[in-house]
Amino acid sequence: MSASLEAKKLLVEEIKSKIQRAKSLTFVDYRGLTVEEDTKMRAAFRDAGADYKVYKNRLLLRALEECGITGLEGVLEGTSAVAFGFEDEVAPNKIIVDTIKNTQKMQIKGGVLNGQIIDVAMVEKLANIPSKEVLLAKLLFLLQSPVRGLAIALNAIAEKNN
Repeated sequence: MSASLEAKKLLVEEIKSKIQRAKSLTFVDYRGLTVEEDTKMRAAFRDAGADYKVYKNRLLLRALEECGITGLEGVLEGTSAVAFGFEDEVAPNKIIVDTIKNTQKMQIKGGVLNGQIIDVAMVEKLANIPSKEVLLAKLLFLLQSPVRGLAIALNAIAEKNN
């Protein structure tokens, strides 16, 4: 077996490992980004517990097929990069959409969320979902609100009786 073929098999295994660990995948056309913009975006991915890589489309398709995800042949044409969301499903989408807004470069091609293929519109919708911390804060406020109202009512009754 040639060294090149063996290297490709190892790379496919690396990609498969990432796909299996990832909660979401987002595919983009990264053309036009400067090195500075790309470096800033990659740092944001690292901070969010995500990974951003450029792989050959054929190797990426092979790894996806071996993981049971098919139907992305049309998406993975031309220059492609993939963002793996390991900790948060929406973090990579937010970073990509923010980068597109700031640079007016790149183009979303599609994605995979929990094993299901999603289109560009769904990737953009996911990017608009508030962060996990914001959602938890809103939930906590909603849970505290009735208790707070009860405490105020009880306090008013106690003051009225005094």
